[in-house]
Amino acid sequence: MSVAPARSAQTDRYVHDRLPPLDQWPQLVYDLPELQFPPQLNLVQRLLDDAVAHKGWGNHPLLRSDERTLTYQQTLDAVDRLAHVLTRHYGLQPGNRVLLRGGNSVSLAIAWLAVVKAGLIAVATMPLLRAKELGDIIVKAKPSLALCDARLLGDLDRAIAEGPHPLRVAAFHTGVAHAAGHDDLDVLLSRGETTPFPACPTAATDIALLAFTSGTTGQPKAAVHTHLDVLAACETWPRHVLQLRSADIVAGSPPLAFTFGLGGLLIFTLWAGASVYFPSVPYTPEVMVQTMARVGVTVCYTAPTFYRQMAPFAKQHGLPSLRLSVSAGEGLPDATRLLWKDATGIEMIDGIGATEMFHIFISSAGADVRRGAIGKVVPGYQAKVVDESGQEVPRGTIGKLAVIGPTGCRYMDDPRQTQYVRRGWNYPGDAFMQDEDGYFFYQTRTDDMIITAGYNVGGPEVEDTLLKHPAVAECGVVGKPDPERGMIIKAYCVLRPGHVGDAALVKALQDHVKHTLAPYKYPREIEFLAALPRTETGKLQRYVLRQRAAST
Repeated sequence: MSVAPARSAQTDRYVHDRLPPLDQWPQLVYDLPELQFPPQLNLVQRLLDDAVAHKGWGNHPLLRSDERTLTYQQTLDAVDRLAHVLTRHYGLQPGNRVLLRGGNSVSLAIAWLAVVKAGLIAVATMPLLRAKELGDIIVKAKPSLALCDARLLGDLDRAIAEGPHPLRVAAFHTGVAHAAGHDDLDVLLSRGETTPFPACPTAATDIALLAFTSGTTGQPKAAVHTHLDVLAACETWPRHVLQLRSADIVAGSPPLAFTFGLGGLLIFTLWAGASVYFPSVPYTPEVMVQTMARVGVTVCYTAPTFYRQMAPFAKQHGLPSLRLSVSAGEGLPDATRLLWKDATGIEMIDGIGATEMFHIFISSAGADVRRGAIGKVVPGYQAKVVDESGQEVPRGTIGKLAVIGPTGCRYMDDPRQTQYVRRGWNYPGDAFMQDEDGYFFYQTRTDDMIITAGYNVGGPEVEDTLLKHPAVAECGVVGKPDPERGMIIKAYCVLRPGHVGDAALVKALQDHVKHTLAPYKYPREIEFLAALPRTETGKLQRYVLRQRAAST
């Protein structure tokens, strides 16, 4: 079953023209009644405009912070005002890309919604990214405009200056930071049109966002998601597992640039008629617990590492309003689940998703939770554990996870499409075991991706950065198992003559990576070797380094 085609509203065909060939697409399945959608569909109109016009939620709070709280109607007004600026002042056309840069905030949420409502394509970027990483995204996405928090302009300015793609920038939050040389978005909004903005009549299959994800080769991959993909995701895990309520107040740490954060902290909140709180400063574990208690948060999203760090503060301060805790982004150790339950009395909802699939496709909640298991396949999806040939293995046998459903992987202009999608099935790169009752048990990654504290890091990207330091002749970077972070990044380096592998050099190399890449990508351990393990053809044997890291 598929959605009938409609005429695309996106006149800029840059992304459409770079989708993989149809024979490399995943099989898309819409076999539930709630997954039947019309061919013409704008997801923001469906989630926000209809919430006001048809669901009676206009006066319900939606976007919260310590500085302001906006109702659904006020959010709609703000979204429409920005959409007018994007299309009238900047003259953007449907299908143009807009780069978004900022920490989680009311302003960033409004920006994302306005971009997509106008038929543009949102390219959200994590606030921790440095100029090099932003430059790679700009070169690939070729955005027409960037909307950037004025406090984060530095790396974006450097990326634009050092790259081949000119880019106009409009800064927001200009009242708290200097934004010389850029348009002041706050001023433009104050002078802009205040009438309702008619949603772009996008086809359901028109593109809503590019979600950039780390690649194991060091090159970022752009996962493409349509308006239909995002709305289909709302009708699967949120409906059948999470079961959000309109009275819920949601909070969490994942950035809106992660689809985990975008879904949990914005899209699914809108779908349920609930509200979301955005912090004024980045969370620490203690601040997050104190904030949730003060605000009355009922639903929390974060990674296992953060839950583990929050647990003692939750036990100390209490979280009487909290009713749901969602964990994803990395494997959830059973010890962490028990620690959190002891601190709060809440059984954590574990889940596995993927940027390529938009959100969670295996999960269980409440009484359906089974110790050690992530859960069962979410209604709307199908999952199996297979061997190298794609044949399902017997229950209780470890193999590769394969998934299909109403969402799936389509990389923009990337040969790695054929690695992720095989015979119509998505292969997220995880090894699993499924028991006789249908529960899925995570084992490990089947590729070189390092997952540390919920962040995905490709070892080659860190290697490339280390090799730019004058002391490093060769290096290999792998993930080392760690009880606190799931994995830590460990680098094995061969030094050039004249350099000594001491503590001072370890710190210098770590600082070098921190200043070049997002800080979470730096190697927490560096070991110096006389030579790296290689095959007869000279290929680095990462598995040997992984075995060495696991044994130390």
